[in-house]
Amino acid sequence: MTDIHRADAPPAQRPGAAHDLDELSTVQLVERLTDQVSGLVRTEVTHALTEVKDRGTRFGIGAGVSGAGVLLMLYGFGALVATAILGLATALNPWLAALIVAAVLLAVGSVVAAVGARRAKNALPPVPERTANSVRADVDTVKEGLR
Repeated sequence: MTDIHRADAPPAQRPGAAHDLDELSTVQLVERLTDQVSGLVRTEVTHALTEVKDRGTRFGIGAGVSGAGVLLMLYGFGALVATAILGLATALNPWLAALIVAAVLLAVGSVVAAVGARRAKNALPPVPERTANSVRADVDTVKEGLR
């Protein structure tokens, strides 16, 4: 975006600067343009990096929650194995209790893994969309100024 649209950007020119611009040579004007364009590019790159970092953080959180869900599911499968062992070893009560615990662990693990996967999916792709739109607006503004 242009300086006009950015709240954090300094004003485009100081009061009375319009008269100063009339007195500048072409070389000085080109130098000013170069400085302003390089500043704009630096700002856009900084904004793009910030946006990508934010999306990467959200992806990491989603992956971590999914990992916790998978771990709970592994405990559930372990409990199912214990259930089978206890079922063979005794008649009814101990293995039935283990089966109930396994079912609860698997259900909770499945829900947690699904929530984490959804959060990770929503964070992708880590493309700086706001910055890309801002750059497009800058290019459009420059094109309008050249006409």
